[in-house]
Amino acid sequence: MAIKINLHTTTEDLAGKSHWWGFPDLPEDFEWPCNNDGDLLTFICQIRLEEIAEFDHDCRLPHKGMIWFFADLDYFLGDLDAPCGGTGEWDPGTFKVLYCKDTTDLFTHEYYWEDGEPAVLTGEKMTFDPTDDNNFGFKLLGMPAMTEGYENENEGFISLLQLDEEERWGLRFFDSGTVNFMLPTDCANDDFSNVSFVLHSL
Repeated sequence: MAIKINLHTTTEDLAGKSHWWGFPDLPEDFEWPCNNDGDLLTFICQIRLEEIAEFDHDCRLPHKGMIWFFADLDYFLGDLDAPCGGTGEWDPGTFKVLYCKDTTDLFTHEYYWEDGEPAVLTGEKMTFDPTDDNNFGFKLLGMPAMTEGYENENEGFISLLQLDEEERWGLRFFDSGTVNFMLPTDCANDDFSNVSFVLHSL
């Protein structure tokens, strides 16, 4: 069973909570990851793992702490001058997954353009529900919704996080695509060192 991610616009303070976009709340000794050119990766989301424990019956993830997701997504958000990873598996350095069990002392890493505007999309609140393994949409765990041409690559993996297209943000992955952070099924549930990143498109 996968976990559906529901996204909600909100005016509440999302610091320290599960949220999509916005600024990441990281332990003070964690750095905002950069790509191979030294530019900040796009912060995608942070998830308090206590909030999804009730849906993760097989303990595929830790049930305490926070997990953060980053990737080079600016091109797919409309910046056509930004690097583009293309379809298939992306190179290391174009994405990053961070995890910390202790979330008692988090620091909000803020980043602004020269005009003072936040250099991130507005944060959105996240809630969770169970969903089928192969569904489209934004989800945790399960399998990729799109597998054509990638069947062998998916063997021995689950989809840690799936991103779908979303018109509200102008988020598009070529021709009706999705992207998946893929996690080996034989690693410890708190080991994210071997995560891969795959873009699927029709």
